[in-house]
Amino acid sequence: MGRNKLVSFDLKADFGFFKKPDINDIYLTYGILHKPALLGILGAIVGLPGFQENSTLPVYYQKLRHLKIGVSPLNSQHGNFIKHLVKYTNTTGMASNEEGGNLIIEEQVLIKPEYRCYLLLNSEDELENDLYFNLKTYQAEFLPYMGKNDFSAWWENFKEYESFKVFDFDRDYKIATLFRKEDTVSNYLVKAIGLAALGKEPVSLYFEKLPVAYDETLYQYEYADFVYSHGARFRKDMKISTGDFYTIDNDQVIQLL
Repeated sequence: MGRNKLVSFDLKADFGFFKKPDINDIYLTYGILHKPALLGILGAIVGLPGFQENSTLPVYYQKLRHLKIGVSPLNSQHGNFIKHLVKYTNTTGMASNEEGGNLIIEEQVLIKPEYRCYLLLNSEDELENDLYFNLKTYQAEFLPYMGKNDFSAWWENFKEYESFKVFDFDRDYKIATLFRKEDTVSNYLVKAIGLAALGKEPVSLYFEKLPVAYDETLYQYEYADFVYSHGARFRKDMKISTGDFYTIDNDQVIQLL
């Protein structure tokens, strides 16, 4: 078994768009970078092809779907990024069956999305080692973009963690990344009392149902419920069985899925 390397990098763009496929009257975006989208970005960085034909999963997904990843929103309002509606008009006469042939599309975009992405890599796997090298040296084979090819992305602050270990839920904890929800998390919040509560910033919890994979029969997203917590500490009896939990710098806890 190869040597695992845990790395992180800060991925950012001026705009982002992660389309929700179930609404067509207006194009809405997920608020957080999800795993299938991040795998596409990693595929671009290492030079793997994307979607090319119907009913076939892209090469990047086939080769990278096993990777364990974690995501934490940065410089956001407790996980929320500003969203803006943009209106596009196609007047070529070929885009719509309506009279005049005009097509008007409203699209919701994220403003300045930024995420710290954690990634566990096997240094003895050639492809993963190439990905590690490209991330570390800030090189990409194809231009990465934040969900839409109009929105080019870049990354900063590459970091390799020399020390990390499996978290065994032996104490109360905070989770630095988005994590998969298995229970009513508010039931497990550690509440500050007395003097400890004075001046304490209110706890916030951001919830969103996000894609985690592609169904290999229907070629549609599979979903799970996620939480991003700000200022929240959870009791040690909130043991989450999905994914892998690790402790890194200053006893930070992250979830990799």
